[in-house]
Amino acid sequence: MGTDLPTAAAAGTLELGGRFTVNRLGFGTMRLTGPGNWGPPRDHQQAVAVLRRAMDLGVTFIDTADSYGPFIAEELIRTALHPYPPELVVATKAGFLRTRPDATSTPSPASWTPLGKPEYLRQQVEMSLRRLNTDCIKLFQLHRIDPDYPLDDQVGELAAMKAEGKIELIGLSEVSVDELEKALTITPIASVQNMYNLSARDADSLVTFCTQHGIAFIPWFPLAAGPLAAPDGPLQKIAAAHQASPSQLALAWLLARSPTMLPIPGTSSVEHLDENIAAASVALSDVDLETLDAL
Repeated sequence: MGTDLPTAAAAGTLELGGRFTVNRLGFGTMRLTGPGNWGPPRDHQQAVAVLRRAMDLGVTFIDTADSYGPFIAEELIRTALHPYPPELVVATKAGFLRTRPDATSTPSPASWTPLGKPEYLRQQVEMSLRRLNTDCIKLFQLHRIDPDYPLDDQVGELAAMKAEGKIELIGLSEVSVDELEKALTITPIASVQNMYNLSARDADSLVTFCTQHGIAFIPWFPLAAGPLAAPDGPLQKIAAAHQASPSQLALAWLLARSPTMLPIPGTSSVEHLDENIAAASVALSDVDLETLDAL
């Protein structure tokens, strides 16, 4: 499928773990699953079409997890994109046990239980390999650090599977700078995935650390802007000046925040996907960035 729309390549590239070059605007698959992030999507063909459209628009990094569905997102990726083109990085995760659907569209702690037992992590890597139909996962991320098991054991098990050739790169999710520094004493860490957006900047120091050390920072929930995006809010005014949407502006701000930033906006709609990827071509001025930074 051809396209005259801006592509993810307009966001530039980054070197993931010194191993893969990816365009800096990726795609997250959580929203492709059923209601409450549980079960199959309402429209299977549309979910497949969204993934294929992402590839048409230059996306070379797709983020998923065994817990999305559970298992459904990985299966959709295989259906839509296998055999995978060599430039595509499919990154998956394990470290959560899902026992029930979310009550709302926002993940609920009640239905996401951290589980970092090394034997469980090994099992989930093996199952992800099977569902994705691949011999090696290019980036495997520990979805959460489980406080019931030593970090050395959790990250160490992934490092062991990397040594076995089943994982190429290792990432972490929702960690502090201290936890990242400790993990780095165990094995190289290629990426960190924490919640980060215009209205939630608790991870600022982590973003700075990742930038300094060449570690990809993958912000989840990247489009959240809350009251900043109100019709009469500051985000809307700047967006209008760029003939862009507030969501596009939020993504453009993330891309400008750090050269190792790798946003993964997700959607189940081709139309919204096109809009998100078009954010790669939104160029913010220094004044725009100062204004947004100060919000």
